Amino acid sequence: MNNDPLTLYGQSFNSRFLLGTALYESPQQMLDSVAAARADIVTLGLRRQNPARGDGERFWQHIRETGCTLLPNTAGCKSVKEAVNLALMSREIFATDWIKLEVIGDDYNLQPDPFALLEATRELIAQDFKVLPYCTDDLILCQKLVEAGCEVLMPWGAPIGTGRGLLNRYALRTLRQRFDCPLIVDAGLGAPSQAAEAMEMGYDAVLLNTAVAKAQNPPLMARAFAGAIDAGRDAYLSGLMQTRQTASPSTPTIGQPFWHQTS
Repeated sequence: MNNDPLTLYGQSFNSRFLLGTALYESPQQMLDSVAAARADIVTLGLRRQNPARGDGERFWQHIRETGCTLLPNTAGCKSVKEAVNLALMSREIFATDWIKLEVIGDDYNLQPDPFALLEATRELIAQDFKVLPYCTDDLILCQKLVEAGCEVLMPWGAPIGTGRGLLNRYALRTLRQRFDCPLIVDAGLGAPSQAAEAMEMGYDAVLLNTAVAKAQNPPLMARAFAGAIDAGRDAYLSGLMQTRQTASPSTPTIGQPFWHQTS
């Protein structure tokens, strides 16, 4: 792992792998996966709690055991009011002003509602939240989110849970070229190679959940993603070679002896 910290809202992290805590078969499997990922930040959806059974306190205790920074999210929210209220509750319960903001506009592909997302972002930033918006790769939406005060953008690679990877590489590269703020690919990755490609593009981090939690061996898959993210970052920093139209020998022939057969 290289010594290249990730800085989000003025806070530095050693890992560039953000991991979700949902969908695991057991709390221990989740803890093992977070450890294998070497993650410094984990996400948590407030809606998963069941206060009547005490589930929230038990699950919160498991999260504390990871030692990670918590990034609550507003998963499942479909309106500005719903997202803002859930963010306020999360801040009160978890004592953090960080929020992964999701406002879903379509149940089929879980695409964010860009208009509601922007409105909720403005409202939460006005209330001193540090907003990390889950958004599409639309350039204009991302511009508006930055203008609203977001210091981090989290465009999707593909719809949540599909594992289809980076569907619109042109759009993702455009975002990297246009914005100096941290960019985190959030959602849609299914294989470590896809995470490595995102990092090779210059993205600053990767956030995912399903690809690890639903693997046959989640901790091992978490380790695979962690290695791929580190490799992709190293490749980006070292400078990828330029592609060529024609072949170019890797072994020079100048100065080498030529042997001639004589009769």
